[in-house]
Amino acid sequence: MTQSTHDRTELIASELERIDGARPGRDAPGRKHRKMEGNPFHFFRGSAQLFYTDLHDGVLTLPKGFTDWVKPTAIMGDCHMSNFGFVTEKGLHGNLIVFVPNDFDDACIGHAVWDIARYLTSIFLASHYAHGVLDGQYETDEVDDLSGLSAPSEKDQVKAARAFLKCYRKTAEAIVADPRERRRVLSGFPKHHLLHKGIKKAQKRAIGGSKFQSKSTLGKAVTITDEGLRFRDRPGRYKRLDAATAARIQSEFRPYVDDEILDVVERLGAGTGSVNVERYYLLVGPKGASTYAELAMCHIVEVKQQRHAAPLHHFAEIDPRNRLSPAHLTVDLQRLMQREPDLLLDEVSWEGAQWLVRSRHHARVCLDPEEICLRKKRPGKALRQYAEACGETLALAHGRTDHRSTAFETAIAARIADSGEALVEDTMRYAERVIEDHALLRDLVAQAG
Repeated sequence: MTQSTHDRTELIASELERIDGARPGRDAPGRKHRKMEGNPFHFFRGSAQLFYTDLHDGVLTLPKGFTDWVKPTAIMGDCHMSNFGFVTEKGLHGNLIVFVPNDFDDACIGHAVWDIARYLTSIFLASHYAHGVLDGQYETDEVDDLSGLSAPSEKDQVKAARAFLKCYRKTAEAIVADPRERRRVLSGFPKHHLLHKGIKKAQKRAIGGSKFQSKSTLGKAVTITDEGLRFRDRPGRYKRLDAATAARIQSEFRPYVDDEILDVVERLGAGTGSVNVERYYLLVGPKGASTYAELAMCHIVEVKQQRHAAPLHHFAEIDPRNRLSPAHLTVDLQRLMQREPDLLLDEVSWEGAQWLVRSRHHARVCLDPEEICLRKKRPGKALRQYAEACGETLALAHGRTDHRSTAFETAIAARIADSGEALVEDTMRYAERVIEDHALLRDLVAQAG
C-alpha cells in the first residue's frame, strides 16, 4: 500500500493526537513529541499505535503463517530493544536478578510475531541512530566521547536479526522437548558477554550491594531531611504536590502498600511512549524512618495512569480477555509472562481512570541503544549478543501463557524456520519507513515554527 506524503503526514499527526491528546506542529510541543523528534528510534518507541495502524492498513505486511497458523499468546505489545533489562524477581521481595522484558504497559493477547517484528525493526533503527550520532545527525546525552567508536554495519544488523530469531526458535523448541524449560530465566552471563557488566551493576544496586545507597532506584531518589526520609528535590523529575492532593493520594493508595507512605511526588518525564502519562511515586517504609540504616526497609511504589494497549485499537477482537479494563489486563498478563511475578502489582479505578500500582525495582538496569551499538571494538558482536539474549527471554515470556500444551511453541518455531528470512526483510523495509516518518514529524514541527 502506498500513501502520498501529505496523507502519511496527516496519519502520523492524527495517530499521535489520538493517543497523546496533542497534535504535533499545531499544539504546544509536548515533552513526548520533543523526545520523539530526536531520532527515529525514539520516534518508534513513542508511536506504537502507528505500527499497529500500519499492520491493519497493509502498509506493513508480515508472512501470513505467523498469524494464520500460530495461536495468539500474551505479548508485550510495545517490544523493542530498550524494553528489556535487569530486574529482581518478585519485585522488591526477591533476590535473584534476571534479564527479562520489563515493560508491560501495552501487554495484550495478540500475535507473537508483532513483538518479534517490532524487536527486529528496533535493531535496524538503533543501528541507524548509532551511525547518526557518529555522523552528527543525531544528538545523545549518553556518550561524552565519540572518538574511536564505531557502529554495526548493515551486515552486522542482519546477523543480529537472524541471531534473535534463531535463539527465539531454539528456546521454543526446547520448551516443546521439555515444558519445564518455561521456568528457566537468564540470570548470569560470562565475562566476555555484553550483559556481564550489566548484571554486575544490578547486583551492586540490590539490597546489600555496595552501591545500594548511592545508585539504586531508591538510593538515587531519597534523602534525609528534618522530617525523615523523603524524596529529593529534583526539578523536572519530581513535582511537589499541594498538601490536599498529597493527602488524597495517600488516603486512596494506603491499602495497597505494606507500610506507611512517607512522601508523595508527581513523577515527570518518565519513559518515551508514556512520557505524558500521569504518574506518582510513593515512598513507602516504616513510620518515622529517618536514617540510611532504614533505607533497606523502604521502597518506591509507582501509581501510573493506564490506557488501552496499543494493539487493541485495531485488534481487540483476537481474544475476549482483551475486553478487561486496561490496568486489569496489564496486571494479569504481566503475571503470566513473568516466572516469578512482582508481589506488589495491582490495579485501581480512581477519579474516572485506571491506575497501575507497582513497585519500582531497586536494581533495575537497562542498556541504551548507544551502549549496545557504539563500541570501540566489534559493535556487531555486542549487538548480536544482546539480540540473542532478548530472543531467548522473549520466547520464554511468550511461552508462559499456556501450560496445557506446546502447540504455540511448535507452531512459532516452524514459522521462524520457514519464514524467518522473509520477516527480517519485511522489518528492514519497515525501519526505512519509520526513518521517513521521523523526518515527516520533524517537518511538521518545523512548519509550525
